[in-house]
Parts: sequence; structure tokens; C-alpha cells
Amino acid sequence: MKTPVFLLLANSLLLTMSCATAPKTPRAEKGYQAIFDGKTLRGWEYDTTYWHVRDGVLVGEVTPATILKRNTFIIWRGGQPRDFELLVDYRISALGNSGINYRSEEVPDLPYALQGYQADLDGRNRYAGQNYEERGRKFLALRGQRVRLVEGQPPQVLDSLGGGRAALQQHIKAGDWNRVHLVVKGNHLQHYINDVLMSDVTDDDAANRKLSGWIGVQVHVGPPMKIEYKNFKIKTLE
Repeated sequence: MKTPVFLLLANSLLLTMSCATAPKTPRAEKGYQAIFDGKTLRGWEYDTTYWHVRDGVLVGEVTPATILKRNTFIIWRGGQPRDFELLVDYRISALGNSGINYRSEEVPDLPYALQGYQADLDGRNRYAGQNYEERGRKFLALRGQRVRLVEGQPPQVLDSLGGGRAALQQHIKAGDWNRVHLVVKGNHLQHYINDVLMSDVTDDDAANRKLSGWIGVQVHVGPPMKIEYKNFKIKTLE
């Protein structure tokens, strides 16, 4: 006896729904190692005035009693990666200003200071996602720009991403958790927030670019603020 067509269709629909709802390991999570254990700051170097762990979260905090005169970083001492992908969730206060530095150098005679590429983050989402070089060439790519860097020239904007800066801002949640994904390979640097490409830099400035260095996160001079990070993971690329 043949199975009625409507039963075949129903079974096919149920199978499709089952596959669609089955839990899957996100592809982006494979091959990563945690660089923050959620309990301690082992493996990091920092000023204890500004950094601590609370409820499983790495917290950078500036209070009215601890106003900064210059930016300070907590620096991961687990290596100076060259090509890698980095994932981390962050939440920042409304007046907060922070960033994730990578391929960075320490500044001589200044403790907890870094110079290098930075994935910018701020509470008002005016700059979040852009590529800024701390203590260096400054604004390399604004949010919404695909850029090429050449020695002695201003950044060459090659293309607009995602409808531009204002349109991309709609993908970033103010006052809530967001996910940063950095893809850093050779001279190609990509900053994603919530799986959306925010800036894209090809650094052909051989005299000034860096191909490896320290990773660190920042609290910035300015008013009292708080930045929180969790699920800090890195994957080395071949």
C-alpha cells in the first residue's frame, strides 16, 4: 500500500522543522581557547585600581575617586599573536569609552600603556566598530568604511559598508551586551559587531603597520565609566 501524498508531505515538513530547531555549535566558536577564565585575572597584567572580576565578568571601572589622567589597559600576557580571530562580549556604560587593542606595543616608561590597532567601543555608539590606532596614526577606518593604508598618505576609502556609519549603528545595542569578532590576518583587519562588518582595513603601510603584538582592553580618560567583558576567546590562524 502506498503512503498517501499528504502524509509524505507532513513527514517532510516535520523533518525540516526538527533540523531547523536542533541545537548547533556556532561555526565561529570552533577552535577557540578562552583567555579569561571568568574567575580570576590570571594571565593578565593591570592596575588593580581599575580592573577586577565580578560575577564572572572582567570589569574596568573609573569612579569619581579614580579619575584617569591617561588611558590605562589590562594586558593579556599569553602571547603576542600574529594572525588570529578574537571573540568577546562587551557591555559599556552610557558615557563609557573603551577599546580592544591588538598587535600592540608597550609604551616605554608608561605602565599599562599600549600603542597599536584598536577596535573602538563607546557607550553612545558613535565610534564603536571603527579602527583607531592608539598613540599612532589615529583614525584608520571609521565605521562603515573599507580602507587601504599607504605610507605618507591619508586613508584611502575604497568602499562603504552596510549603508554607512548611521545604518550600521542600528546593529549595536546601547546599554546591553554586544559581541565583537575581530578577524586579523596578514595586513587585513576586520572588525565585526553582532556578526555585522563595521570596518575593513588593508594596511599596505609597511613602515608603520604591525604584524604581531600584545592584546589589551582599555579604560579611557573622561568621566566615570564602566566596561564589562566576558567570553573572551582567541583562535590562532594558520
